[in-house]
Amino acid sequence: MNSENVTLCEKTVSSSYIRQGSQARRGHEQLIRHLLDQGKCPEEGWSESTVELFLNELAVMDSNNFLGNCGVGEREGRVASSLVARRHYRLIHGIGRSGDIAAVQPKAAGSSLLNKLTNSVVLDILKISGVRSVASCFVVPMATGMSLTLCFLTLRHRRPKARYIIWPRIDQKSCFKSMITAGFEPVVVENVTEGDELRTDLEAVQRKIDELGAENILCVHSTTSCFAPRVPDRLEELATMCAKHDIPHIVNNAYGVQSSKCMHLIQQGARVGRIDAFVQSLDKNFMVPVGGAIIAGFDECFVQEISKMYPGRASASPSLDVLITLLTLGANGYKRYLTERKEIYSFLAEELKTLASAHGERLLHTPHNPISLAMSLDGLQASSNQAVTQLGSMLFTRQVSGARVIPLGKEQTISGHTFRGFMSHSESYPCPYLNAASAVGITRGDVTLCMKRLDKCLKALKKHGKTAGSCSAGPQADQEAPDEE
Repeated sequence: MNSENVTLCEKTVSSSYIRQGSQARRGHEQLIRHLLDQGKCPEEGWSESTVELFLNELAVMDSNNFLGNCGVGEREGRVASSLVARRHYRLIHGIGRSGDIAAVQPKAAGSSLLNKLTNSVVLDILKISGVRSVASCFVVPMATGMSLTLCFLTLRHRRPKARYIIWPRIDQKSCFKSMITAGFEPVVVENVTEGDELRTDLEAVQRKIDELGAENILCVHSTTSCFAPRVPDRLEELATMCAKHDIPHIVNNAYGVQSSKCMHLIQQGARVGRIDAFVQSLDKNFMVPVGGAIIAGFDECFVQEISKMYPGRASASPSLDVLITLLTLGANGYKRYLTERKEIYSFLAEELKTLASAHGERLLHTPHNPISLAMSLDGLQASSNQAVTQLGSMLFTRQVSGARVIPLGKEQTISGHTFRGFMSHSESYPCPYLNAASAVGITRGDVTLCMKRLDKCLKALKKHGKTAGSCSAGPQADQEAPDEE
């Protein structure tokens, strides 16, 4: 409400009351002004009323919300359902233009501003989370797998003769298929076992570079966040190797933003060597609905190349979701979530270790994995391989989600490539195991309840053998690895 309208209000209601209300409104406006001026995540979170005021201000800047607008084109922001319109805060035009997802739309100034501000706020959060030297990023309305594909397709224009992508093995379908979908041949490098951990085989990567020739390699595709006992790749060494041989380096940082260790690895890799882009999921790191990712890098020109590779306009929903979330949490609120996650990781490790010991198992020693933990299942394996997979079913039917039970010897063929020991990131890991993760948003109550139900299932399996008696699992739950993208 402008000053002229405020003056007019004083004709109807006492001027002292109007001035008080006007001052309260200016408090909201000052927060918005600071965001527009700085382009950074506010230190403290906004109230919902401030967020909604801001989004409504953006919406009235789009042509579909102009009073008296007359649209005669094929895309005029028309929405048949008022419920759908409200769900999107009447920001209907999406983001970008046909040639560039980051471009400004002439008839959607509000949506364009939303896009630019979201990218700026997310860039600030990436810096706060540990990658201080990141130069540019953008939110893309695709999950991590397809976002990786977009990066590979962009590199194709820089390296048209390249056919191969060197990929230290991680057993997750979408990151493997991201390379296949882009039209490249993944060169799978098996991990090496160090203690309980599965780590990058740097010598094998170097041999593949020598064997294939650097000019024929599109990039090295490495991973940070992953399921134990695999741990983040040796990013510094890989980045140094890529810089030495002039090979691009793309990092799958799916849920690594929440981990200071993963972000530090990326920062250090870029400092000592070469990292061209790193990709992370919105839902896993920022607790928003599935459907978006952040593509970031240290060369602003390359990040712009990737954004221009995206064909057509794009949905604004992921950008809107993450902007609302970060404005509501503020930088301090998000950092509190990260601190709590790290504390609960230690709590989960202690609880899992105690439970494992009570059942004659052990917590696998994986100190280089900052998010995921693994507990051996040797005792169940001694009973039967069926008992191992049955544990996964029992947990699933008892509403324990996210726990992964990994049996020995599973094979999986993906796009013509057969992975032996699939889900364990290794052809011959020595024991079956169960995974649990301390991801952002987890609570101590989640851990306590999970341990209680896991303990009951293990006791039932031990007592009743293969059938698990009264604790029967029912239909076999799908044991495919959850999406890590």
